[in-house]
Formats: sequence, C-alpha cells, structure tokens
Amino acid sequence: MPRETISDLLAFLVVARERSFTRAAAHLGISQSSVSHTVRGLEARLGVRLLTRTTRSVAPTEAGERLLQSVAPRLQEIEAEVAAVSELGDRPAGTVRITAIDHVIDSILWPRLAPVLAQYPEVKIECNADYRMVDIVAERFDIGVRWGDQVAKDMVAVRLAPDMQMTVVGAPSYFDTRGEPGTPPDLLQHNCITLRLAGSGGLYGWELRQQGRRETQVRVEGQATFNGIYQMLNAALSGAGLAFLPQDLVAPHLQAGRLRSVMAVWCPVFPGLHAYYPSRRQSSRTLDLVIDAIRWRG
Repeated sequence: MPRETISDLLAFLVVARERSFTRAAAHLGISQSSVSHTVRGLEARLGVRLLTRTTRSVAPTEAGERLLQSVAPRLQEIEAEVAAVSELGDRPAGTVRITAIDHVIDSILWPRLAPVLAQYPEVKIECNADYRMVDIVAERFDIGVRWGDQVAKDMVAVRLAPDMQMTVVGAPSYFDTRGEPGTPPDLLQHNCITLRLAGSGGLYGWELRQQGRRETQVRVEGQATFNGIYQMLNAALSGAGLAFLPQDLVAPHLQAGRLRSVMAVWCPVFPGLHAYYPSRRQSSRTLDLVIDAIRWRG
C-alpha cells in the first residue's frame, strides 16, 4: 500500500470520528483545507465517496462506515503494538487518552496525574470532558471513567472513588420565595436546573430513591438547562432554581451557607466512579502507570 494512502486513511478516520473537518484539522494539527483535500484525494483513488458533506455536518457514507469499522480497529492494534515496543525503553512514554465528565477530571484525575507528568516527561495525558456514554474502543480512548454500574462486563474496571452521595440543593434566596420540596412530586412545582444529555439529546431525569422504596425518576423542568454540572452549580448559587448534584461538589457551598440541601431521605448514593478499559487491550507500562496513579486507595 502506498505510504500516502495510509496517511490519507488516518485523516479520513479522524474526520469520520469527529464528524467535522474543523475538529479533525485541530486534532491533526493541519489546516481544514488540507484535511478536505486529503480526503477528496483518497475518495478519488478509491473511486467511491466516503463522506456525506452538508453545510452543518459531516457523516460517513455506507462505504465510509465500512472502512471506518474495518480499518480503525486494525490501525489501533498497530498503534498499541508500537506503543508496547516503545515501552521496552527505560522510561514510560506515549499518550494516554481518557474520557470522563469535567468534574471528575478536575477533582480526581488531574490532581493524581499531575505528579506523573512531572516525573515522566515522555508521558502525555489527553483528557476529554464528555457526558456521553462513549465507546472508548471505537473512539480510540485508552480509559473511560463512569459510575460503577455503567461499566460493561467485558471491561477491566478500577475503582477511583468511594460511592457518591447525590443531593438536591438551592440557594437560600430561592427557598425564601419558593419554599422547600418534600417529596419527588413536589419538584414538578419548582424551577429545576436541568442537564441536557449529549448522547440522546433528552433531559436527565433525577434518580431519587427512599430507603425501602423503588427508585423514582422525576422528569423535572425549569428555565435553565446546561450540558455540564459546573454551570448547573453556578445557576443554583445565583438562586435560579434547584439542582441535583454530587455532594462533594457542593459541600464547600453548603458549609458556607451559599446553598441549602433538601429532600435528603430521597437522595441516592451512586456506585463509585471507576476507570475502565478493554480486557483484550495490549497492556503497556504507560497505561499501567496511569491506572496505578488514579486508582482509589481508601
């Protein structure tokens, strides 16, 4: 196979994965026009259109999807083997790509990984903040981070944190005007700060549970909707409404009196956060180093 075809395939795979020439160009470190020219050249040599382009989106055609599904895993295997060979050197090296929500990256991953980067200059960490249930194999991540009950059974899971207490909070100014809810149905009468799910596009239903009762999922509504919990926290602090957030995120604001928690008996404890990666993945010194650095030692 000509060398340029391999390079062009790599460019196509990034565009197909990102669904954007702009994001692909940023990922590859070249101009958008260069990426477009490269993909068009590949299509011309293969004699088939690989991408459907509109003014708003880019998506693989049937031929492009077939190429994506067949070639991407093989290139990933090659990259893993090359990384494994590099691990035979004296010091760990290479890039580890991680997907997690922003709060987890800020509060758990980065504090534990910063010392690793300082100690091993050849190691690189790429953290991608995403609320979707990412297919880490298809999107070429080395590690994903999600709640323990969200990890597929064919993955290796490593606990990162204890079980997570959730809480419903609001600012004192909000409660002064709207009062406090006591049960899940009461929330339907309140202005709730909602979370837009990236995968489905729907709103997250608050998963509430009282001891001895079945889980209740409440489809709350409100004036403010975000796709990240830091924005939800800021909205709650401003008095915009009620938010359903992790206890560790709001704890400083509860202690300072900027927020107040309600409905404690209905707020569940979620299974602890876990890092996960494919059991069939070729192990490497760098991946092992990162996993060991982020694992929970409580």
